[in-house]
Amino acid sequence: MSNAVDGESALISAVRAGDTDLVRILLREHSDPDLRDAAFCLAVRMHAGHIAQLLLQYGADPGRSSREDLLPLREGVDSGSPALFEALVPHDIRGRYPESELLEARDLARRWHETGVEAELRRRTGSRDAVARTQVQDDEFYSVDELTLGGMTVRDGHGAILTYVEELLGVRTSFEELMDRALAHADQDNHATWSGATVLLGGRRDQATWTAAAALRTNPDPYRRLFGAEVLRLTHLFDDSDENAFAAPALDMFAAWSAEETDFAVLTEVLVALGEHSGPRVEAALLPHAGHADARVRRAVAQGFSTWSSPPAFSDEARTALLRLMTDPDPVVRKTACHMVAGARDRDPVLADAMASALDDADRSVQLAAVYGLALHHDERCVAAARRLGPPQRGSLEEESYLEAAWRYEWRRDRP
Repeated sequence: MSNAVDGESALISAVRAGDTDLVRILLREHSDPDLRDAAFCLAVRMHAGHIAQLLLQYGADPGRSSREDLLPLREGVDSGSPALFEALVPHDIRGRYPESELLEARDLARRWHETGVEAELRRRTGSRDAVARTQVQDDEFYSVDELTLGGMTVRDGHGAILTYVEELLGVRTSFEELMDRALAHADQDNHATWSGATVLLGGRRDQATWTAAAALRTNPDPYRRLFGAEVLRLTHLFDDSDENAFAAPALDMFAAWSAEETDFAVLTEVLVALGEHSGPRVEAALLPHAGHADARVRRAVAQGFSTWSSPPAFSDEARTALLRLMTDPDPVVRKTACHMVAGARDRDPVLADAMASALDDADRSVQLAAVYGLALHHDERCVAAARRLGPPQRGSLEEESYLEAAWRYEWRRDRP
């Protein structure tokens, strides 16, 4: 692979520093493929899977790297980082690895997962010291725990790696085994092993998986109910067939489930699933939870009204609920409600005035959502507010898109 690095380029320096935001900024400014490829190899060697994934998104080509430029698969498994392992075997170069090497990776991932990261760390290091454990972001979407003992640091995403390798090998792992892997990390927020299992099962889109997940609705364990709800939601979400066979059963399931679920996390998932449908039954199921005690539930309600952006206007009940949610004690709820109003076709002045009031919110993200909404509603008040907020924060694509909406409105307003 040719090396376009002359000295220490800004991109290479940013990768070496582990500065994901700066890497993203530089990738948007540069198009040198050799430099991207060199940066990708460096990220992999540094075990920076999240940066390696980002470089792949911006066009890095691992196929131009020799195997010596990257890491052996066994080292990727040992790292415990699903993001790093997946960066080693993207679609373009999967054929580079013989089945025997993938089988070895599968067996190694299974050993780590079944033994447990802490136990395996103690076996390898011989240390009896306390293990340092920290939750870290493994890629753009999912997290894992990172454990350090005796000078060795490992992430606990081996279950996700195992699931991924089995998929590469064409192994159809049972629903029960995938659920057991996920439940081993049920108390860890947004863990990669949990998400890997639910995404894989949701992607199967078959009746057997649907039936197994639906049976969990009445399980006394809330984690199992949560797992079932997520698989059902993803099954419907991933169904892009013309028949859309899971739409009606999903709506029936979640509408009834929302009225009886007592666990806040499960109820949140159920309401998010409802919001991916449209129709009066969705609104009827969402409205009773608009004043729920848990902010996650209220956010799911606000998010669910997004399906009502295609009719000319919200119903009176939905508009009242959204206005209340736009002044919610929780800033994430306020932002979500404001964003939903922004994208709606309802041009009732009371909604624009509510967004204008949010321009004085104590939280910057809410102010930005209000600027965005006013711009989409062609309201002059977005211009001065965008100027007061100043430039977007470094690396924030969301801030850039929100403020750009105001700049586009101003350009349209002022052009001859």
